[in-house]
Amino acid sequence: MFINVKFAPSMVGSDHDLKQSSVVVIDTLRATSTIIAALMAGAREVIAAATIEEAVAISHRLGTERTLLGGERGGLRIKGFHLGNSPGEYTPEVVHGKTIVLTTSNGSGALLKARQAAQTLCGALLNASAVARHLAAGGTREVLLLCSGSGGNVSLEDSIAAGAILAELLAVQDSESVTISDGARIALWLFNECRNDLHAALRASEHGKVLTELGFAHDLDYCAQLDIPNAPVPAFAGSSIKVQQSGPTGPTAARFV
Repeated sequence: MFINVKFAPSMVGSDHDLKQSSVVVIDTLRATSTIIAALMAGAREVIAAATIEEAVAISHRLGTERTLLGGERGGLRIKGFHLGNSPGEYTPEVVHGKTIVLTTSNGSGALLKARQAAQTLCGALLNASAVARHLAAGGTREVLLLCSGSGGNVSLEDSIAAGAILAELLAVQDSESVTISDGARIALWLFNECRNDLHAALRASEHGKVLTELGFAHDLDYCAQLDIPNAPVPAFAGSSIKVQQSGPTGPTAARFV
């Protein structure tokens, strides 16, 4: 298995053939963490949309009675949308049985960029071990951990989460069968430096500071949790994102702090 890390979608050039790779898209603060929370709370599926207009069009096409619009621009809920990009909003009472159409500043674009991959998964600190076990069990030969970043730049929180997934992969794989890139080594080193206080690391990140100023410090507390119980592995299934890994999910599975 060859494991690579790209710290922003812009680092994936046109010469990258993602069709041969398993890609894990990481947007710790907050899109992939929110997708995990939504599916754990019983959402039927999540559909990523690149723009606000596209999200609204998808909702109307599928039926507004069965869909909820979620997402943010500048960290704040989009005007007229039902939900923002805060995991705590995606409760069973709100999302159970619903299709979530999600558009965010960074994460949804990264997910759509990776759709051409052999498989596209959603990763975060919340499900790092579950993602690693899924990749190891599937006999994947080439893994790309793709960080969404922030505004096209590298983000501390996504790099740490990539390192967390990599650390678990190395723990469950035969070390002689794994080769990692320099980018992967950087992510692994960063995670090991921060693993004893992930909350502090996320609070110190640029985007963490922005979210705190906007009043979303509670989101950092939730997203900094490593390997929450029953965390699913969301994956693209056709045009939507659904739970890839079987296991207990539903209204009682989500845990917020």
